[in-house]
Amino acid sequence: MCPLFFIAKGIAACYTDIHIKHGIYHGVINRKLGDEFMAHADIRKNIFFDGSEPMLTVDKFYGRTKKVCDVGIITFSEKVMEWMLGEYECKKAAEVGSANGNRPIYTTLVNGRKIAFYMSMIGSACAGSMLEDFAYLTGASKFVMFGSCGTLSAKETDGKIIVPTSAYRDEGLSWHYLASEDEYIDMTGSRRVADFMRKRAPYITGKTWTTDAIFRETVDKAERLRNDGCIAVEMECAGVQAVCTCKGFELYDFLFASDYLGETEWTNKMLGTETEIDMQIRCMKLALELASEI
Repeated sequence: MCPLFFIAKGIAACYTDIHIKHGIYHGVINRKLGDEFMAHADIRKNIFFDGSEPMLTVDKFYGRTKKVCDVGIITFSEKVMEWMLGEYECKKAAEVGSANGNRPIYTTLVNGRKIAFYMSMIGSACAGSMLEDFAYLTGASKFVMFGSCGTLSAKETDGKIIVPTSAYRDEGLSWHYLASEDEYIDMTGSRRVADFMRKRAPYITGKTWTTDAIFRETVDKAERLRNDGCIAVEMECAGVQAVCTCKGFELYDFLFASDYLGETEWTNKMLGTETEIDMQIRCMKLALELASEI
């Protein structure tokens, strides 16, 4: 009989767990002889990144543009846009074009500095692509982004601004913008945001989980990422940061918890309520001040 048969039969506890996720291959082979695990290998490869020149670029949509400002704010809230247009003297500067409706870009003055702002679509793919449009149409290279998120640790985040330090790349866009095979991407502006918040609002720093699949935030994955240090879950940080890292832009991001992913179930804290709207506007005020300083 083939010797390999006896080897396979003798190592009864040998198992292979191969996960394929967003272009990262995890091949983990553990051999258990007695009570000890022997070999362990972790093989990763980003199969989606391609460093050759893109065929479609933003300028092909918009032609020539003029520089408008250096810094922009990204919100995801229609109520914030309504508040801004009612509270500040705003001018329409451009539009991000889209087959399902254009998104206006406005400018206003804060502490003597011109700042552009717009309402982004939700999710890394849309938010990241719109950022490229926004940067091209305005000439901005520094961006403040904020929005609501789910919390994985309500006791830690309750009543605090969340400043993401790195984002778990459980989305698709970032793998096309960065050759990196790391599962996390550094949120490069986090220290500056934390310094800014220190005298203005209670805050906490920590990892965030960026996902494309809001209805696939599963019990086991949430627990695994919670144990890995993630305190929040959202849908844009990893993708937007990847675009900024690729293009040489600066991103300054902060969040607030509107709902809670517990050990086995989801609980709404303020999502869709007047409390959430008030918090969105409070965050816009912080974003305006931060944008005027960076």
